[in-house]
Amino acid sequence: MSTGPSATPAPTGARARRLREASLGPALTRYRVMAIVTGVLLVVVFLNLGVRLVSALLGDEVHLFGSWLAITHGWVYIVYLVTVVDMWSRLRWGPARLAGLVLAGVVPAVSFVVERRVTREVKDLLRQLGQRA
Repeated sequence: MSTGPSATPAPTGARARRLREASLGPALTRYRVMAIVTGVLLVVVFLNLGVRLVSALLGDEVHLFGSWLAITHGWVYIVYLVTVVDMWSRLRWGPARLAGLVLAGVVPAVSFVVERRVTREVKDLLRQLGQRA
C-alpha cells in the first residue's frame, strides 16, 4: 500500500468544462477591471502626449505628467494581458479574438468598447448555463 499522496487525475470532459465555467465570473471581473484601468491610463497618456505636442509647437514646454505615466500604463498593460489570456483560454476563443483583445489595450478608448462586448457575451453565456454573472 502506498503511503504517499494519491495522484488524482486532472479533470477531463464535462467535469473540466463545469470547473472552467464556474470560474468565469471572477475571471470576467478581473478582465473588466483591468480593461477599464488600462483604457483610462491609455487615454490619459495620449491626452498628455497631445498637450505636450501642442505646447512644443507653441514654443512652450508644458509637462502635465512625467514619463512615469507611460511606464505605469506599460506595467498595467502586462497585467491586462494576463487577464486577457485567462479569459481567452477559459472560453476557448480563437486566435483572432485573442489578437483583438490584445490590441484593445493599445488603441485609446477601444478597450471600453471591447470590454462591453466581452462582458455582454460572457454574461449571456453564464445566463445560458444557469449561473450568476
